[in-house]
Amino acid sequence: MRITIKDVAKLANVSISTVSRVMNNPIAVQEEKRARVQAAINELNFEPSSFARGLINNRSHTIGVLIPDILNPYYSGVIRGMEDAAKSLNYVLIICNTDRDEQRTLSYLQNFRNKHIDGILYTSDFMLPSYYKEIDQYHMPVVLVSTESKQYPLSSIMIDDEKGAYDAVAYLIELGHKNIAFLGFTLPDPITGEKRYRGFKQALRASNLYEQCKSYTAFANNWFEEAYRSVAQLMQKHPQITAIFACSDEFAMAAIAYLHDNNLQVPKNVSVIGFDNVRMSWMVTPRLTTIAQPMYDIGYKAVLLLHNQLTNEFNSPSQIILPHELVIRDSTRAITTP
Repeated sequence: MRITIKDVAKLANVSISTVSRVMNNPIAVQEEKRARVQAAINELNFEPSSFARGLINNRSHTIGVLIPDILNPYYSGVIRGMEDAAKSLNYVLIICNTDRDEQRTLSYLQNFRNKHIDGILYTSDFMLPSYYKEIDQYHMPVVLVSTESKQYPLSSIMIDDEKGAYDAVAYLIELGHKNIAFLGFTLPDPITGEKRYRGFKQALRASNLYEQCKSYTAFANNWFEEAYRSVAQLMQKHPQITAIFACSDEFAMAAIAYLHDNNLQVPKNVSVIGFDNVRMSWMVTPRLTTIAQPMYDIGYKAVLLLHNQLTNEFNSPSQIILPHELVIRDSTRAITTP
């Protein structure tokens, strides 16, 4: 049977809060009571939990993580960073998959409140007014991860998605491609879809290719199968396309799969570039050229940012932009002219 703080308090004939004070701030407890509590701890061989240690300062040492799709490989790197940072700071993570469903997300927020979590890492989704109302009403500290809010005063950490997309398309243009397609998330998507689409258009405009390429666009929800069908429609309608910028690596893999299934070689016939640099991007054939996000660092630093809110007087939100990188592999090559 597990020994609890209640057992220690009963044996020492003190309150639970006194036991907690002995563990967290012993000099605030009378020496006689402190000795009784310590004797009870030794006798019962009690190992205090993070909950017990947090009673005096109303801290649970637990962080709630909201992610929209746990099947998306992007989040494995982000969560690994979160987990390592949380462990180093003695936090435990509770990870919840929202499916971008409002009622499901609200239910998780209410559960977080009931469990007295210390703070929330809100990942890759739009901050709806109903979410912010719940968060603000109960003063739950929040850090936005791979997203931001222009409407609410919340800290965030992410990359510059628009610039990343611009760099990807500019690289394809540098290789000589003039018929470049965009495969992106269904619009409107205020988190990454719209930003990466803007970067695509800006790169084309900078090289006077926008009018030529503006119809080479296809959109899908966050699934490989939908992206595959979108690429099929795109290539059947515009067979002159020589390069595809996909706004996620999963979408890029769908493009490669469709092209392979239809006897179009990558990159000989069509170059493909992705976004994220998930672990699988260098496992596929051909290995994927992509815009690399520092996924681990995003997750790790998000926890540090939240911890700073919890342990210091919080003055104003911080917006942190981390650098991205173009990783060149085998799925892109310079266009060859007859």
